[in-house]
Amino acid sequence: MRDLVLYVTIVINVLSLFGMVAGILMHSGRGGGLSDMFGGGGGAALGSTSAERNLTRITTVLGLVWIFTVVALGFLLVRD
Repeated sequence: MRDLVLYVTIVINVLSLFGMVAGILMHSGRGGGLSDMFGGGGGAALGSTSAERNLTRITTVLGLVWIFTVVALGFLLVRD
């Protein structure tokens, strides 16, 4: 049972890692980021500030999931 929990935690960790990397790469740096990706006018119609805010929230949640799975893996990998 412990191995199953370990493998599920590893899968969640890797998925959250890739999601977090994708979310960070879509953020706006000095350019427009997500709003420029959809071509100016379309991004403005969708509300680019709302899209950036939601992207920040999603990236934050994925970061928290990643941190919790790293801590969980630390506890699961300790063999008594």
